[in-house]
Parts: sequence; C-alpha cells; structure tokens
Amino acid sequence: MTEQKPADNQPDNLTTEVRALRTELARLNNHRFVRVHRSLFRLTAFQFLRGIAFGLGTVIGATILVSLLVYFLSTIELVPIIGDWATKVIEEIKAQK
Repeated sequence: MTEQKPADNQPDNLTTEVRALRTELARLNNHRFVRVHRSLFRLTAFQFLRGIAFGLGTVIGATILVSLLVYFLSTIELVPIIGDWATKVIEEIKAQK
C-alpha cells in the first residue's frame, strides 16, 4: 500500500470544489426541466399536454397497425377462416361509414 501524503493545499482544494459545486448547482437550477417543475400550473399544463400527445399517438398508431393487419389478413387465401373473418371485418367497417 502507498501512504498518502498530507495535502498542504487541502483547504484550497476544498474551496475550489465548493465553488465548482455552486456553479454546477446554479446551472442545474436554470435548466428548463427545473424551471417547469417550480410552478404547479406549469407542471400541470405540461403533464396534461404530454398526456394528450401520448394518447393521440397511441390511437393513431393503433389505428394504422390494425388497419394494415386487417388488410393483409383479408388478402390471405391460404387460411380461409382468417381471410373470411378479415373480409367480414372490412365489410362491417365499410357498412358503418
């Protein structure tokens, strides 16, 4: 094991580290994420808009995915049960329009 020599400039290092921490803390407090979360109104509005965007994206994505799945299943003639079922689903969707 190596012995550590006592640091003569330890207070200077400590002062430098404290200053660096203060600078970093000030920078983090000015970050947009922290500024949004300081106000309850801003936080609520941000979360509300985030929820709307998530819900809308989920609905649009699921609609596209199900539409493509039904379309491709309706073109399959190898499995008559699935093809007939998908055709009936497409006819039902067209009838409701």
